[in-house]
Amino acid sequence: MNFHTTTIACQTTRPIDIIDISADVRSALEATGLQQGTVTLLSRHTTACININEREERLQQDMATFLKRFVPKDGDWLHNLETIDGRDNAHSHLLGMLMNSSETIPFSGGKLMLGEWQSVFFIELDGPRPKREVLVHIQGE
Repeated sequence: MNFHTTTIACQTTRPIDIIDISADVRSALEATGLQQGTVTLLSRHTTACININEREERLQQDMATFLKRFVPKDGDWLHNLETIDGRDNAHSHLLGMLMNSSETIPFSGGKLMLGEWQSVFFIELDGPRPKREVLVHIQGE
């Protein structure tokens, strides 16, 4: 069994930003030369997540609208009374509780075993942020 670890850097430009990182994940896997195993992705942030879903522009807009409506930023959140870094981001942490901070994807023949319509997304919940990071841990043979 071989193990490889790398990172994918993300810069976000919107309060809720949905970024397709599928090509970056595929590149990281191809660089290892491994043929079979798993890729585990971990968002290294409490207000950003990893998600597998369909890449379609209007659907991505719907996703952002849904998240904004589901936990509104202007709620009466206690966390916002005394913020650690000056960001009123309780809503982002609450949304993060409902989403995945990691995903594990099997691969075979050196290819991710995603479905035809599946893409891998980094979802920013507290942007914009100039520097975000996804840990990519690949194990296999």
